[in-house]
Amino acid sequence: MQKILVANRGEIALRIMRSIKEMGIKTVAVYSEADRNAPFVRFADEAALLGPPPSSESYLLADKMIEIALELGVDGIHPGYGFLSENASFAEKVDSAGITFIGPTPHAIEMMGNKLAAKAAAHEYDVPMLPGTKEPIHNPEEAKKIADGIGYPVLIKAAAGGGGKGMRVVNNPEEFKEQMERAISEATSSFGDGSVFLEKYVGAPRHIEIQVLCDKHGNDLYLFERECSIQRRHQKVIEEAPSGVLTAEKRKAMGESAVRIARACQYSGAGTVEFLVDENLDFFFLEMNTRLQVEHPVTEMITGIDLVKEQVRIARGEKLSFNQDDLKINGHAIELRIYAEDPSNNFLPDIGTLITYRPPDGPGVRVDSGYEEGMTIPVFYDPMIAKMTVHGATRHDAIQKMLRAIDDFQIEGIANTLSFGKFVMKNKEFINGTFDTQFVPKHFKPEYLMEENIDEMNAAAILVSLLSREKKQLTNSESSPSNSSAWRKRAEMR
Repeated sequence: MQKILVANRGEIALRIMRSIKEMGIKTVAVYSEADRNAPFVRFADEAALLGPPPSSESYLLADKMIEIALELGVDGIHPGYGFLSENASFAEKVDSAGITFIGPTPHAIEMMGNKLAAKAAAHEYDVPMLPGTKEPIHNPEEAKKIADGIGYPVLIKAAAGGGGKGMRVVNNPEEFKEQMERAISEATSSFGDGSVFLEKYVGAPRHIEIQVLCDKHGNDLYLFERECSIQRRHQKVIEEAPSGVLTAEKRKAMGESAVRIARACQYSGAGTVEFLVDENLDFFFLEMNTRLQVEHPVTEMITGIDLVKEQVRIARGEKLSFNQDDLKINGHAIELRIYAEDPSNNFLPDIGTLITYRPPDGPGVRVDSGYEEGMTIPVFYDPMIAKMTVHGATRHDAIQKMLRAIDDFQIEGIANTLSFGKFVMKNKEFINGTFDTQFVPKHFKPEYLMEENIDEMNAAAILVSLLSREKKQLTNSESSPSNSSAWRKRAEMR
């Protein structure tokens, strides 16, 4: 490959382009009018305008993406995550145009994109699953009878969905019909497919996922796990690798199960198999994401593997250059997603201008960002400003490094989740590793952030008062002839 088009925007487009350039490959950016001056557009070797800001008129225009690629002589298209990344039709069109799609086959995307087909594959390959339906359900009365048999609470999930959309928890029979109608409506509006299925709801599990890599020569392996249990609205906010609760035996069992799922759809490239893990460390297949994950940096930090470069090599037909025994866990990594959201107001999205935007740096600190100081956060896309990942020798070291990096990250003009990240890093349940996906409702309240701000303001006021008093004492000492030599000596020491 000599030239790759990145069919995405923001921090992930820039992150992908950096690895591609390091491989000596030229990059092409595509952008909407809202992103005309974005860093990823300036970084690319070439750039082409897609259209107006709305995604439906820009980043979801599959045919226009391919048209631009053909005009510019592109050899490959990398979809990133979100937008068209898990669109089997897009992958098929790319292949039909004679361009390499840097990802799995359309068959694998379609199979794993449908939750019911994925569950069937998991069942066939003896991967543990939660009790639930194997076929889509449309009739609320029929579905209620099945739910009664499974036992409450149950989870209604969109068959074609993800990101918490089309998902409803039903705690009792009386609310089932209403919640199912809502799930179907949301699934239809979000994915164009109202198919839903049922499964037993585990109230407080851990969300642990396994990163897999598979080439086109039958070689497949897992790059350990990521703990993704700190979530709000079923969406991840903080991820870490490795998980603090898995034993070596459990890690191996989950990794091998993930690889079996990948084999079930003849997978190639980088993918992630997600599991729910209960209090007994029993794990159950959740879904497979057939793309690069937002949280992939934590895996890169503990393994030293550049997942984007591996994606490109696999797409070129190369064999994996390492095997399972070559992989070792090095230290601990934590990622904080920095959203333009107000955690003190139920994580309500915010818009505006980044008046001050100065990311931290230093050893073991990585910031993947799509914005610069002075830029405006648009209303058209996901509210993530950046993601900050730290690496330490131990989990304790990583937590302390994250706290330092949060304090060093200067953002003004936009509400953001830095304060929430700091709250989590200082929370005893997180520090002890005794948390689950219900961390936010169990342990977080907006007023906690206000209390911490007041404590910090009080501490600052006390410090100012002490410095003022010391300055006054020194001034008095300086005016006294008998203390003049002592004052000079103290001043020299300072």
